[in-house]
Amino acid sequence: MHHITLDSETDFDGWRKAARALALGDVKPSDVSWRVTGDAPELFEPAAAPLEPPHGTFNVPAKFVELAEVAILHRNPERFALLYRLLYRLRIHHDVLELATDPDVAEVAAMAKAVRRDEHKMHAFVRFREIGREHKSHFVAWFEPEHHIVELAAPFFARRFADMPWSILTPDVCAHWDGHAVSITPGVAKSEAPTADRLEETWRSYYASIFNPARLKVQATSKEMPRKYWRNLPEASLINPLKPPKANDTASEMARKQADDIEMLREEAADCRACHLYKDATQTVFGEGRQTARIMLVGEQPGDKEDIAGKPFVGPAGQMLDRALEEAGIDRRTVYVTNAVKHFKFVPRGKIRLHQKPNTPEIKACRQWYERELAAIKPELVVAMGATAAQSVFGKITPINKNRGRPIDLDDGTRALVTVHPSYLLRLPDAEAKAREYRRFVQDLKIAADVLRKSAHAA
Repeated sequence: MHHITLDSETDFDGWRKAARALALGDVKPSDVSWRVTGDAPELFEPAAAPLEPPHGTFNVPAKFVELAEVAILHRNPERFALLYRLLYRLRIHHDVLELATDPDVAEVAAMAKAVRRDEHKMHAFVRFREIGREHKSHFVAWFEPEHHIVELAAPFFARRFADMPWSILTPDVCAHWDGHAVSITPGVAKSEAPTADRLEETWRSYYASIFNPARLKVQATSKEMPRKYWRNLPEASLINPLKPPKANDTASEMARKQADDIEMLREEAADCRACHLYKDATQTVFGEGRQTARIMLVGEQPGDKEDIAGKPFVGPAGQMLDRALEEAGIDRRTVYVTNAVKHFKFVPRGKIRLHQKPNTPEIKACRQWYERELAAIKPELVVAMGATAAQSVFGKITPINKNRGRPIDLDDGTRALVTVHPSYLLRLPDAEAKAREYRRFVQDLKIAADVLRKSAHAA
């Protein structure tokens, strides 16, 4: 096994050098693990096999190099492995990039597109604030990129604002311009970002005078300018107060309209500060899946792997769930998967983050997102996996063993099924007990599949 450590999250040159040596050595993608300096190694991981000096050469399309340079800036933790797998295949199949339906090609292209979109958002939504006066002034902005795009986007600002010294602060890295060159320094906390400057009130007054509330389309605006960016734009604070609600819109009707689009909800949840858990978590981990899904799976909270990846059920518990769903005859691609609590709650132990069970106030604070996901998805069946999920779904503490194994009607007409969380199975120390409980878990999922089959037949 070859364990490759890159210097940074954006170390394309390091990845390219290592990938070339691995490919020339005919090292299979499955025999390589990738990490970034500072990542904790796996427990009891064997010493890395040294890379042999590369001999010979091979060519890949220039299109791949251009694509990889951008896609590697994506925040997907599997991007290094994915790009190497595609490179390994390109040595033999030179035209694989032309196959738009190829899973690897499609995923890399989607990653590159997401990075470019994020770069565009940074160009559009960065707002500088003036610190100091006259010749001593410096312009500072705060931005929270979705991907590792700061170094990619910085040259635009150097060209656009060449005559003023500026700094763009982000949680990842910071970019600075002194009038001559861009420099990159480590990221900072948002508390170090500047507050409103002396020109901001003037700008807001002007914006209010030209803003026409009747022409505002909130959903279209949110797609072009996701809500996560609103708090950093001085003019955005004026939009809601200036936009008059429709006369016949009740509070519940307005909430329902907000819940119509999952992507809109995901953007809004990225800024959730309803409880303290956001302070230590890497990011909000929102639900994922088809908006037309007939089954909605609800877990407890994201774990360490999910917190880093930003997706639910991608770690060991997710692998256990995938296997059980397959045995139960349910295709995970057809369901919507989410968690009762959207931020990772943990206790640090050195470099390890130990999972900690959410408490009732935290579950209640996050329940608004479950309710709005439920309104958007409109599933026929909700599967609550674990006590935390059951408490969120039913709105009260609900024992698992007492209620599992049978569909339960909810007040809104949706049916619910209670079962254990996949991580419970992973914690069982006894092999026989683990096998027994896994069979029960699969049986619960088969009940879910049977409910849908009966529903389809009835229709």
